[in-house]
Amino acid sequence: MRILSTKSSRKGRPGPTPADPDRRAFADQNGRKPDQPGGPNPPGKGGAGEPGGRGMFGFVMLILLGVMLITFFSYAGAGKQITWAEFRSYYTSGMIEGTPVLRETSIVAKLVEPDVDPEPKAIQVMINAADRERIAAELAELTADKGGYVSRAPSAWTQFALVFGPFILLVMLLWFLVSRGIRNAGGGGGMLGNFGKSRHRTLTKEMTGVTFTDVAGIDEAKDEVSELIEFLKNPKRFTRLGGRIPRGVLLIGEPGCGKTLLAKAIAGEADVPFFSISGSDFVEMFVGVGASRVRDLFKQAKDSAPCIIFLDEIDAVGRRRGGGFSQGGHDEREQTLNAILVEMDGFNSGDGVIVIAATNRADVLDPALTRPGRFDRQITVPLPDVKGRLEILKVHSKKVTLGPDVNLEKVARGTPMFSGADLAAIINEAAIGATLQNKDFIEHEDLEEARDKVKFGRAKKSRVREAEENRLVAYHEAGHTVLQALLKDADPLHKVTIIPRGASGGATFSLPEKDRMGYSLKWLRATMRVLCGGRIAEEKAMGDVSSGASQDIAQITQLARLMVLDWGMSERLGFVKYTGEDSREMFLPDRDYSQETARQIDEEIRRLVDEAYTDAERMLVENWAKVTAVAEALLKYETLGSDEVHRIMRGEPLNRPTVADLLASGPKRPGPKPARPAGGEEPDLPPGALPSPA
Repeated sequence: MRILSTKSSRKGRPGPTPADPDRRAFADQNGRKPDQPGGPNPPGKGGAGEPGGRGMFGFVMLILLGVMLITFFSYAGAGKQITWAEFRSYYTSGMIEGTPVLRETSIVAKLVEPDVDPEPKAIQVMINAADRERIAAELAELTADKGGYVSRAPSAWTQFALVFGPFILLVMLLWFLVSRGIRNAGGGGGMLGNFGKSRHRTLTKEMTGVTFTDVAGIDEAKDEVSELIEFLKNPKRFTRLGGRIPRGVLLIGEPGCGKTLLAKAIAGEADVPFFSISGSDFVEMFVGVGASRVRDLFKQAKDSAPCIIFLDEIDAVGRRRGGGFSQGGHDEREQTLNAILVEMDGFNSGDGVIVIAATNRADVLDPALTRPGRFDRQITVPLPDVKGRLEILKVHSKKVTLGPDVNLEKVARGTPMFSGADLAAIINEAAIGATLQNKDFIEHEDLEEARDKVKFGRAKKSRVREAEENRLVAYHEAGHTVLQALLKDADPLHKVTIIPRGASGGATFSLPEKDRMGYSLKWLRATMRVLCGGRIAEEKAMGDVSSGASQDIAQITQLARLMVLDWGMSERLGFVKYTGEDSREMFLPDRDYSQETARQIDEEIRRLVDEAYTDAERMLVENWAKVTAVAEALLKYETLGSDEVHRIMRGEPLNRPTVADLLASGPKRPGPKPARPAGGEEPDLPPGALPSPA
């Protein structure tokens, strides 16, 4: 079952109650005063260290900026570069003002060009070491009549700064980082020390906004976790007879069942610190960081006891050791798991800390993690039954405006195997659809369309198909529909449509009468025959086959394989399970049977599929007139309800307008909304059954 819940308004709820003597007893056991705040960090910090000051960093950046500016202005002040020949020409023409300066690698002077710019500008002639003596002699000869030139040796500090400056800056930066890390090592902070800090979030009931009233459809799971809250609030009541608080609770269920929502409700109900963290937050690129974060998390939790730690998606670090892609004992994930094992039930384990973990892959968890003493309780959060689905729909419908024709009980019956998240999506999609149609409230047809959209995808009403392709789809769906209606062990027919929806060109919808906890052999055989009907009907009607039956082939093959390998429904292979243990964790499939048994398995799977195909073909041939009638009606009306299909199969006519009639009569009808078809025989059909005349 999957659970569902929603966040509801928390107005009017009483504030936090003062700490009682039992909580003070827990505080005394952990070595702190009753009024002392728990944990080394204040609430809301999540265990992360305070951000470091930026004074030293800014100082280093200023030094770098200063060096860059000095270098820039030193080169900018040197002026425009010219050749020695150009310099001789300018000097001879009297355009050089002042005395030239001979440096180690250049000649610097000021050039005056009255025709261009009356202001003098700097120029320089770059020289190398090999030509320096020759250029100096020529410069002395050139400037002899005007007082010669000035020679300046390079500054020793300038040379030193250019050569050793970058190296000194790098050393200073490294010294700053290392010294800061050492200075803050006592508190576990600093740039390097923060890698080992836990990245959890500290939640309170005011922050979550979720309580047990927002959780519906999983009453048994709520009762079990309610005991944990009672443990934390009144521990002496249970320790009076020698009992102890469970160290861990493992929530198991499929995605969308409500495991995380249940944990949020626990945080909203319990008046104790609640530390929340995901399993993936422990793993980093640095070896040993995950284990360090585990130790830091439990240290803060023990300082704040009594408290709750919530580990979401624990299978990210709690997978079975020694298999799969593990690289041995030094694997980062295994080190993290070992740290969790020690903290939960090691020599230093302390009372008052409850660990709640959630996963949808309990089969891959390490046995040492799931044993009693670490996770004392394993709570299964299943898919909701019809009663639970109704409660979930009621919780979510409080946020929206429902019309008078909405029947939530009918929606609950029509959504078997839906999770709480699926049901929440149905309410949301119905609200969006009603808003786009400018309705004042959600009608029942909006919920029906939302259910089909969540389960099968959006209807593609604008898609245009050729007449031949449309006919193929109609016969394909008619083959499914007739077999669904004839086989008493199959699920009852709900409706059939040739309007494309999701990845399918058409769809035949069934509506189970009750929740199915298992699969009987009669239901499996009937379902396999229904899956074969589409391919058989299109081949008989069109004289050809298409790829449209790919999903049917995949489903029937999967059912046959499960019947043989897992469910022992093959007389030839007997009451034996042949699938390996956790084959998804291994490099190669885990197979504990011989090659001869593998051949027999393949033969049995093929036999089950062939029997279903032969039987379905016989039934369709005997009832081909009904298949043709349903297919022609689908080409005419596009969508048929179950009552209409049964009337067609009995040979009765349908008295309702076609799609073409609705399109022709649409402009003549006043009002923003088209009138409902005459006859009123399709009250349960979603709006996707017929295209809107608009």
